[in-house]
Amino acid sequence: MTDGASPPRPGPARPDEDQGGGPPGPAAPLIEVRGVSMRFRAQSVLRDINLGIERGQTVCIIGESGCGKTVMLKLLIGLLQPTSGSVLFDGGDIASLRGKDLIKLRLRFGFLFQMAALFDSLTVYDNVAFGLREHHVCDEAEVKRIVSTRLQEVGLPAGLEWKKPAELSGGQRKRVGLARALALKPEVMLYDEPTTGLDPIMTDVINELILQTKESEKATGIVVTHEMKTVAKVADRVVMFYPLARLGPDDPQVIYDGPPEGLEDAADPRVRQFVRGEAGERLREMAQQRTASP
Repeated sequence: MTDGASPPRPGPARPDEDQGGGPPGPAAPLIEVRGVSMRFRAQSVLRDINLGIERGQTVCIIGESGCGKTVMLKLLIGLLQPTSGSVLFDGGDIASLRGKDLIKLRLRFGFLFQMAALFDSLTVYDNVAFGLREHHVCDEAEVKRIVSTRLQEVGLPAGLEWKKPAELSGGQRKRVGLARALALKPEVMLYDEPTTGLDPIMTDVINELILQTKESEKATGIVVTHEMKTVAKVADRVVMFYPLARLGPDDPQVIYDGPPEGLEDAADPRVRQFVRGEAGERLREMAQQRTASP
């Protein structure tokens, strides 16, 4: 199997496929989050989230630290199961998948972790080849071709593939992580803070690679980020979560869902404050908390 092929796909027929008896209806979202809540013991992180993500769309999820953005990514790939609600991919409920079916589903996703999450004991080459070998996707000659191609695509020089992660810069590690995620030719790319800790130039390199991945692979993208330059450059749509600890029991947790151009003039002042990095309201809240403390 070459890198142009996709692993077998489990689950039911896609909702937008014509089952006979007339023209197909409008295409259903590739990913649907229906009434999802997530709690870890006594701590609620997500509450009644509803989202639909279209095939080919790049969605940036923004919000303060601790509002559940990374938890949402893990729910989308089945690393966590929601406390209530459901996550559907291509029309099938992820929670219903087990064993090999769940593995096959995950092969349709690529995940660029916040700190790249490379295997320290492996070379760059072996890191990028890991998924191909683990899932027996192709023979070793094809592994070599795919690894070389993916490393070239993310702009890494020849010879670097024999280095260990400790010998790389932060930007290089991110690019190796992206090459590894792309090796299996995923339909959906999940990016968890892809530019954290990078200088402005390398941040823009990563942003360009996200755009390149969308164009060349036709991949759907979900990007968790605090970096507003990344949002402006790569997003078709922006969703903003708000921390539950600062919401009333009936307040919606999604406080913005729209195009990136609408953020600066959003009706909700909390959105404008976040985008502009204005801390005035938060400082007042902190002062009130100190005053209320015994």
